[in-house]
Amino acid sequence: MSYGVTQSDIDTFTQDGVVRLRGVFDKEWQDRIADAIEDDIREPGPFFHGYESEGEGSFHGNLRIWETHPTFRDVCLSSCLPAIAQSFFGSRKINLLYDQLFVKESAMTQRTRWHNDQPYWPIRGWQVLSIWIALDETTHESGRLEFIRGSHRWDRWFQPEVFGKTVAIKRYPRNPDFEDIPDIEADRQSYDIISWDLDPGDVYVFHAMTVHGAGGNTLSDRRRRGYTVRYTGDDVVYNAHIATSQPLLYDALNDGDPLDSDRYPVIIGAS
Repeated sequence: MSYGVTQSDIDTFTQDGVVRLRGVFDKEWQDRIADAIEDDIREPGPFFHGYESEGEGSFHGNLRIWETHPTFRDVCLSSCLPAIAQSFFGSRKINLLYDQLFVKESAMTQRTRWHNDQPYWPIRGWQVLSIWIALDETTHESGRLEFIRGSHRWDRWFQPEVFGKTVAIKRYPRNPDFEDIPDIEADRQSYDIISWDLDPGDVYVFHAMTVHGAGGNTLSDRRRRGYTVRYTGDDVVYNAHIATSQPLLYDALNDGDPLDSDRYPVIIGAS
């Protein structure tokens, strides 16, 4: 499996902090991932963090599922995604950070609040991105992702907050080096917000510091399934700062260590 990232894709990602790639996963891969998602919904792994919405629908989330399911492992380690990440970084090596599942069932109308990702993660460095894979037609009505163009260059670290009422996480401790995110939704006209519809098999590629959010799934007859894989490049090291997501901490690493480990394996390049 391969995918040809163009120089235009790289330039857009570098400037905007996000790019859409069309047709990355064919129907066979889509079906495999869809079956794996159903497996996780039936028997969630240990880091399940689903919740009920304020309306009718529900949300199923999970992470580090590559460690327990062979299909997710294949996507993370053996698909075209590591090579895609390397294309955007131009790095010698690529590490897997982790994977994550986001299923907004029909009528799950609650928004995913605005945030940037890296403040949640026990890492330091610039070469960090996410690849969000669509398993359904993803539109404004079903909760497509939205991004603030160029926000990865703001150098603003926003305080992590919970996304819904879940027993997995009650709250994140306050990090004095982080700031509260502005009320972007109440002042949308002040920001350069961009988004694209996706067909199944399309992906968003976005930097870990790009501010993003998503609408709720207002449709009564369609789910919005997204599966995301996070990768890092040469300059990223472990850094367990205050407000790090607990499932991503790893006692075998010390601050400043390369990520290279069983938890964060090297996929491309020597360790």
